[in-house]
Amino acid sequence: MQPGAVISTILKHDAKVTSYKIALLRAINDVVLSFPDLPNYHQNVAIPLRVLSEFWVAYYWPFVSLNQPIWQGQRSPQGNKLRNDMAFRPHLTAFRQEWERVVGVSRPGDGFFIINELRMLRKHKEYPPNLLESYTQVLSAISKTLEMPIRHAGPDNWTVFAKPVRYAELNNQAVPIPGIQSSDKCLIINADLWQTFKEMSLWVEALCIHEWCLFAEDLSRDNSRGLIYHLLTYRPDNRRPLTWERNQVDLLLMEGSGFICPWTETAITYQTSYALDHLLPVSIYPINELWNLVPSDPRFNSHVKGNRLPTPERLEQAKPFLELAYSHYAASKVLSVVLKEDVAVRFSTVNENNTNFPNAVATAVINLITSVAESRNIGRF
Repeated sequence: MQPGAVISTILKHDAKVTSYKIALLRAINDVVLSFPDLPNYHQNVAIPLRVLSEFWVAYYWPFVSLNQPIWQGQRSPQGNKLRNDMAFRPHLTAFRQEWERVVGVSRPGDGFFIINELRMLRKHKEYPPNLLESYTQVLSAISKTLEMPIRHAGPDNWTVFAKPVRYAELNNQAVPIPGIQSSDKCLIINADLWQTFKEMSLWVEALCIHEWCLFAEDLSRDNSRGLIYHLLTYRPDNRRPLTWERNQVDLLLMEGSGFICPWTETAITYQTSYALDHLLPVSIYPINELWNLVPSDPRFNSHVKGNRLPTPERLEQAKPFLELAYSHYAASKVLSVVLKEDVAVRFSTVNENNTNFPNAVATAVINLITSVAESRNIGRF
C-alpha cells in the first residue's frame, strides 16, 4: 500500500475506541514539519516518544478543563467507577491545574505555548518544582499511552509501525531528529512514509482535524463539530513578554552592536524603537527559540508582516541581516549559549563548530520558513 493510502486508511477506516490514532498521525506530521532540514537520504527516521508526547499535551489540553471536560473515548465501567477515556487524563488534568495555579486561567491553545516554554527551560525563567514534576509525569504517562495506537495502527499489531525501541539499540539504522538522546524510546518512521508526510503536510493536518471532529461528534451530541474544530485549531498569542530576550538585545545595542530590520532594512541602534519579530509567527508555530526572534521595524512588524511569511525573494534579501543578528547573538556570552542550544534541538544541518555559524543558522532558518510556508500554504508578504 502506498504511504498516502496508509495514512488515509488509518484516519478514515481504522477502528477507533479513542482519538489516539488521529493524534498519533497529527503528531508525526507536526514533527516532520518541525525538522524540514533532516537529511534522511531515504533512511528511516527515529522520533522519541517524549517529543510526540509534547504535541499530545498541546492537542489534548483543551479537553481536560475541569469545568467542561470533553471525552475522547468511551468510559467503560471498572469496579465501582468509570474508567477514564484517556489513560493519561488524570496526569494532564493535574498538570493543567498546576499550570493555572501558577499563571492563572488558561486558554484552549495554551498547550502549544507551554510545550514551547518548557522544552528548553531557561535560567531566566524559573517555574515551581511542582509544576515541572507534574509536566514530567504527564509526558511519561502519554509516552506509555502512545504505544497503544502505534501497535494497533493498520490491520494488525505492528503492521504500520514497529515496536518502539531505545535509540541506543538501533545501531544507526535510523536517522535521529535533533536533540535525541541514547536512552529515548523511539518510534521509527519508514523513509517513504516520512517523505509522504513532508510532501502532504497540509492535507494530513486537514484530514486529522476533520476526522477528529467527526469522531468527537459521534461520541457525544454535546460535541458539536464546530466546537471541536475551534479547540483543535486554536493557537495562543505570545503569553510571555520576552523581557529577558529584550534586555539582552538592549545590552548589545548599548555596547554598540547595531541590527538591521530584515524586512525594511531600517537601522536599529541604541534607543531606537524596535520589535522582537517572531520570524515564524506565534499563530503558526509558537516558538520562542532565539533563532526565531530578530529585532525589526515595529510598525512593519505590526501592520504589514502580521501572521504572514516572507516570499522567497524577501527571504533572500533578508539573509545578510538575519546573519548579522545571529552574529551579535553568537558574540554575546549569554546569548551564544542560548542560541546554540536552540539551534541544536531544531536544525540537524547546523553544527555549533561550523566555520561560519551565523550564516549556517540563517540558511537553516530560511529553509524552515520556506518549508512551512509551502507545506501550510501560508500567506506571503
